[in-house]
Amino acid sequence: MSNYKCSNCPLRSKYEKAPKSIVGRIWRWHINFCPGWKAYFKSLSREEQEDLRLKYDFQKYK
Repeated sequence: MSNYKCSNCPLRSKYEKAPKSIVGRIWRWHINFCPGWKAYFKSLSREEQEDLRLKYDFQKYK
């Protein structure tokens, strides 16, 4: 995949387990402006980006 830590982020893992938890909501809010997430997201293929858009209801960086 890539060398970005976002793919194995512990906070992302917490979001996966409990999206409505405080930590999960903070992670989801955080990806809207995180430069690391932006670089990670843009490094993915179009198909992988679309999967993440649907999974996280993420509309940035189109």
